[in-house]
Amino acid sequence: MAYQDILYTAEDGVAVVRLNRPDRLNAWRSQMDQEVRAAMRQAADDPAVRVIILTGAGRGFCAGADMTTLQGIQSGDGASAPAAPPPPFDAEAREDFKKLYSWLPSVPKPILCAINGACAGLGLVLSLYADIRFASDAAKFTTAFSRRGLIAEHGVSWLLPRLVGFANAADLLYSARVITAADALAMGLVSRVIPAADFEAEVMAYAKMLASEVSPRSLREMKRELWNAQFQSLGDAIESANADMPASFVSEDFREGVAHFLEKRPPRFTGR
Repeated sequence: MAYQDILYTAEDGVAVVRLNRPDRLNAWRSQMDQEVRAAMRQAADDPAVRVIILTGAGRGFCAGADMTTLQGIQSGDGASAPAAPPPPFDAEAREDFKKLYSWLPSVPKPILCAINGACAGLGLVLSLYADIRFASDAAKFTTAFSRRGLIAEHGVSWLLPRLVGFANAADLLYSARVITAADALAMGLVSRVIPAADFEAEVMAYAKMLASEVSPRSLREMKRELWNAQFQSLGDAIESANADMPASFVSEDFREGVAHFLEKRPPRFTGR
């Protein structure tokens, strides 16, 4: 499809989904929602794509819901109200991953969120559903909801404490204060902070490393295991992994993983 609110590129095993309303700090609206979902489907269905980067154009990652949408909800304009959950991205995923934004963990490839600038409200929620978050040192974060008279939306009350702890989550949600990339790193909200001048190149280098050096099958299975394990006991996680192991032993990627190590050459993984 032709995209209006995003840019999509794919090269060297990496798809980049770039929110592209820079004049509005990539504020989220229904058109963008539909296009991001379509782009994730495009990346998921492309066998050449092994890793996905979600980022923003211009100075912001995503400033949250477009104010026009919020004004429409306030005025009772049904056309501006939040959309109902779309059909499941993966019909086989657990029910938790079939909600309005929680479908991102059911995308069967790693999603790296490259937070290049302002990350607020719904933009922050979206970043939490990615697998790994990198931040530019120019990035700033806020939950924003309490300053709009809203609540902890779209599962953020479940996601945020798992990343930063209960007290930090309560602080960020109650106060909606703006924090820096360094603050986010100290809390565990992001995995790494990178100087703005090097940001895209370093995130891309990491993504290409995943795309070229590790098994796509392993990435797919590990992502499923990691997200499902958030709802499991330790014993359940062990049993699930033990059930998955036999298929790994007969996979092409397992054979290649052993062969390239013994032959001291770069891997040629197929994802099968």
